[in-house]
Amino acid sequence: MATPTFRIQRALRLLGSLAVPLLAGALGGWATARGVGGWYPTLVKPPFNPPAWVFGPVWTTLYVLMGVALFLVLEKGWRSPGVPAAASWFGAQMALNALWSFLFFGARSPGLALLGIVFLWIFLLRTLLLFLRLDRRAGWLLVPYLGWVTFAGVLNLAIWHLNR
Repeated sequence: MATPTFRIQRALRLLGSLAVPLLAGALGGWATARGVGGWYPTLVKPPFNPPAWVFGPVWTTLYVLMGVALFLVLEKGWRSPGVPAAASWFGAQMALNALWSFLFFGARSPGLALLGIVFLWIFLLRTLLLFLRLDRRAGWLLVPYLGWVTFAGVLNLAIWHLNR
């Protein structure tokens, strides 16, 4: 039977794990909100560009899934083989995730953002594979995120191509 202290530590670990991607998302959202105004509506977009209202719910769901995945990995214990590396890759891909918004919306550079999303995709795939080794559930929780980043990369490529 788990002690109250263990349950509290576990709950705090879950909250911290959820906070990491949600904070990265908030940072990226801030950059998006600052840059989406006058410039983004003027861009030519492909026909498969989703309506603006789709992005908030999709990203929020993905950030929660990422946080749960991180929690499952951290539950193995920081001293467990592979956990520090997996957590480091997770942190790096989260930084790249937030950076994309600054490149695309802040710098108004679909080309730089495209380069950024390529690195994000590579780092995310590595993270997913590391997570799969540690906890299959954690790895599978990142699959929808990889799918969305793949779609976002195609969308970014199309916007860059249409607006060169």
